[in-house]
Amino acid sequence: MPDPAATALQALGWVLGDGDRAERFLSLTGLTPEELRAGLGDPSVQGAVLEFLCGHEADLIAAAEALGMSPATLAATRERL
Repeated sequence: MPDPAATALQALGWVLGDGDRAERFLSLTGLTPEELRAGLGDPSVQGAVLEFLCGHEADLIAAAEALGMSPATLAATRERL
């Protein structure tokens, strides 16, 4: 099973790779870009990334595919943080 923190950071990279999705992420989490940068090592910020993906099945499936894992594995990573 992949390292949860590394997986969350990879997922964040995927989220931020699309401007509209990145804006939606920041809007839904209430994080500012500065808070996001400062909190990259914080499990609660990492969890917010995975929670964001789990809240929208299409994003969860696309992110899991991009990261080379199943959506179930990606969702389970949230529980391991």
